[in-house]
Amino acid sequence: MNSFEIIDKLNSGKGATLLEYACLLDNMNEETAEYAKEKAVLARKRIYGNKIFVRGLIEMSNICKNDCYYCGIRGSNKNCERYRLTKDEILACCDEGERLGFKTFVLQGGEDAFFTDDFLCDLIKEIKTRHKDCAVTLSLGERSRKSYELLKKAGADRYLLRHETADKTHYEKLHPEKMSFENRLKCLKNLKELGYQVGCGFMVGSPYQTPETIAKDLKFIEEFRPDMCGIGPFIPHKDTPFADKTAGTLEMTCYLLSIIRLIKPNILLPATTALGTIHEKGREMGILAGANVVMPNLSPVSVRKKYELYDNKICTGEESAQCRMCLENRMRKIGYEIVTDRGDIRKDEENGRI
Repeated sequence: MNSFEIIDKLNSGKGATLLEYACLLDNMNEETAEYAKEKAVLARKRIYGNKIFVRGLIEMSNICKNDCYYCGIRGSNKNCERYRLTKDEILACCDEGERLGFKTFVLQGGEDAFFTDDFLCDLIKEIKTRHKDCAVTLSLGERSRKSYELLKKAGADRYLLRHETADKTHYEKLHPEKMSFENRLKCLKNLKELGYQVGCGFMVGSPYQTPETIAKDLKFIEEFRPDMCGIGPFIPHKDTPFADKTAGTLEMTCYLLSIIRLIKPNILLPATTALGTIHEKGREMGILAGANVVMPNLSPVSVRKKYELYDNKICTGEESAQCRMCLENRMRKIGYEIVTDRGDIRKDEENGRI
């Protein structure tokens, strides 16, 4: 079966084998990427039209107990200038976000022990009280099932936890020994069982990644059926063990966005800041490849540069309103419309499934 036949198979909702996914990656070229993109955009437009959802990103803390080899805020990075937003600062970001039209707030941070269940539950309840029709998305790493359950009861709607790689050997090359591949997958399973809208994801072009490991990622997405999937190019950070590794490419990232859209047509798929960092029009190209979410930064300008997962992160100096208007103009220029509803996943009526 050639690449075009595999793409057609995905487009028909049949999924693919590991070998077929690897074949798609081994044989990627301009022609196959264009074909996948055309099918992906049609699939997305069938469900979402030309609507692009915005999420207001609030980077709460760059303090992290973990020491992932690729991450600029890893615990052992002595050059990282640490910060932690207060509850009032986080709430002020949400207030500003609602004023700008945001209906989803993404609370992201390192695995910072300061953010206890009590603190987070109180924060989530306050956000929901102030902004009754908003969605709260958390991206705070691995926690216990009990913790996830408490946060859900407090009002959290969604949880983003990148699996990073669906290959255990590859996972262990990206993380220190004390971090567990099995626990990462267990956390994702717990989140789904607890009723969250769940997001997974991985870096494109991470060190030691192969077509076979990406094939496992795609098969994992096919079988796990997340509501959201965040992928972006690996970008090295100067203060990590992977400082001299090669970055992931725009072309492969966009190709994978198209493939993921075909695997699950109604998935919520961001065009990430990392994509915009490696190319001036990266986010636009991500949307044109099948993505349908963008996440402007609502964090205080004073801390944005400090939340540096990778080098040369964009939008570190823009005010929230600037960032919002800039993205709206960019999307309009390529024929898409930013909408300000919660942006929940929609049922794929054609396939009769969520």
